[in-house]
Amino acid sequence: MPKTIFSAATAVIALLAAGSPRAGEGTSKLAVQATLVDTCLVTATPMSFPSYTAGAGPVYATATLNVRCTNGAQYAVGLSAGSTAGASFAQRLLADGASTLQYNLYLQSNHTSIWGDGSAGTSIIVGNSTGFGTPVPLTVYGEVPDTAANQAAGPGVYTDTILVVLTY
Repeated sequence: MPKTIFSAATAVIALLAAGSPRAGEGTSKLAVQATLVDTCLVTATPMSFPSYTAGAGPVYATATLNVRCTNGAQYAVGLSAGSTAGASFAQRLLADGASTLQYNLYLQSNHTSIWGDGSAGTSIIVGNSTGFGTPVPLTVYGEVPDTAANQAAGPGVYTDTILVVLTY
């Protein structure tokens, strides 16, 4: 009798494993695609020079641009001449009403290469991104020189706005 019980149990397990009969089965493939486009963003910290005293020498300041781009994206960063009337890449101007104060922006701390748009002897920064989540910090070096024109300027708060141009 134990042999019969074993055989009946084996038959029940085999039927349960087989499941219910199926009417049929079909398959298909689902194609999946995504396109990742180059994307870049730039942010800037303000540049605030220390107080300038005529005849005491130049004053310096820095600002940081943070560039974030898609991994592998090539980018270029240029700076405008500024929003003050009469400004140029050779001589940017801060303004307090009609009064101006000369200054400039550079790629290096030794103030040798003017950071501009690549024209008129100015330079830009070109780079490759390592990923959108990893910002690339770029330092902008500023100088208010102790020139005769700056020494003749009156007291006040002088400002300018630079347009940061990110091309990718």
